[in-house]
Amino acid sequence: MATIQQVAEAFSAHRFREVYDFFHPDIQWILVGAAKLEGRDQVVAACEGSLRELARTTTQFLRFKTAAGPEVVAVDAIARYVDTKWKSTFVSSCDIYEFTQGALTKITTYTVEVDSSAVK
Repeated sequence: MATIQQVAEAFSAHRFREVYDFFHPDIQWILVGAAKLEGRDQVVAACEGSLRELARTTTQFLRFKTAAGPEVVAVDAIARYVDTKWKSTFVSSCDIYEFTQGALTKITTYTVEVDSSAVK
């Protein structure tokens, strides 16, 4: 059985399908400033949409730091995405995961595109 840290890290690394079984039926995913998804079906649909988009890019994590407690995990990441035209985009993100009895109940995601000069 995966730990809550492993579940959080898999999700932040875009390995969504590995963690669907850990979703609580009433999971919430708050994409700060963008959307609030409620329920397993909405969150899975968003993940699958992201996977379709990511299939057209390569992803390199330049930073991937995790802090874990008994029911909360935070992942701070910077990723470089390269599209089919070799255009690079850098995104800084922080995902906060909340668990209840091993089930993922809430994800809060903060993301911002950053300039490559800010990435060291």
